[in-house]
Amino acid sequence: MTMSPRSSHLVGVRLDLGPRSYDVLVGPGARSELADMIPVTARQAVVVTQAGIGVAAGLETGIPTTVVEIGPGERAKSLATVETLSRRFAEAGLTRGDVVIGVGGGVVTDVAGFAAACWHRGTGVIQVATTLLGQIDAAIGGKTGVNLPEGKNLVGAFWQPLGVICDTDVLASLPPAEWRSGRGELAKYAFLGVDDLDALDVPEQVARCVECKGRIVSADETEDGLRMILNYGHTLAHALEAAGLAGESGDFEDSSTSPGDAPPPLLRHGEAVAVGLVFAARLARALGRIDHHRVERHERLVADYELPDRLPTGADPERLVELMRRDKKAQGDLTFVLDGPRGVEPVRGVPATTVFEVLEGLR
Repeated sequence: MTMSPRSSHLVGVRLDLGPRSYDVLVGPGARSELADMIPVTARQAVVVTQAGIGVAAGLETGIPTTVVEIGPGERAKSLATVETLSRRFAEAGLTRGDVVIGVGGGVVTDVAGFAAACWHRGTGVIQVATTLLGQIDAAIGGKTGVNLPEGKNLVGAFWQPLGVICDTDVLASLPPAEWRSGRGELAKYAFLGVDDLDALDVPEQVARCVECKGRIVSADETEDGLRMILNYGHTLAHALEAAGLAGESGDFEDSSTSPGDAPPPLLRHGEAVAVGLVFAARLARALGRIDHHRVERHERLVADYELPDRLPTGADPERLVELMRRDKKAQGDLTFVLDGPRGVEPVRGVPATTVFEVLEGLR
């Protein structure tokens, strides 16, 4: 994995994955480089995006392009959406030599990537991430997938993109709630060795997080070991999101809405990760892996980012434990990524009684 300046305002982060290696371009105006990423075999492109993401309309691909919108929110991450996209690919006559372009946040990049992985058993995809969360995490590393009622991201594939665009100019229009959600992932990187993030401007924050994730993915592409640490805070987070998808959990109060506004249908991913980070720290302390000072650092960072540190209203610890047992890291047990004397690492066989005790403390 290498990071190098591409111009006076862009940074290129190279993920070294042999024949699947690719560049992530970070900085203001990076989307102007999109056409150079499109393979010479591509006769046409299909852009997958969502309503309200204005970036898609102004993209220049240099080839005939069809724009397809998927639905809003986590509920759009479904097999039904993948079927709809596949049928639109068929209508467009998309071939394996053509290209899919995902333009949006984590929902779009996950779905577009998985649909591309399935189409003709593997069609090239380029990700144009338009949210902070997408730029520092979701669009990087080739994890694609959709949700089931039984859990988050249970159906998916590793399908590395041809390239990723992180145009930091587009972040200026993000609403406050999306900034907070992105900071949930930003907080995670603070415990994975990315220091002094708050001293950097936004393009530098994005580049540092991409560099961190790229280094880990280059060492463990298919999550056989090291890459699991990128799921720090995510075991509980995914359980909370799965419960929300099933209508079994309430939401956090959204300070960006006005009185009388309808609440968002689901908690945001970064909010769930923030709760998951505090939970993971307290669980690590309960297991004797870290002390209370380390826990306080987690809680302080989450508070500084104005993120929640408690379970949402209506969350049921027993249901959350059931969902966490289905986590992709688990092998018939409760597995978590936890802080400790060797840093953040996977820990298997965590006693359910301890998990319940820590969850009760977050109610």
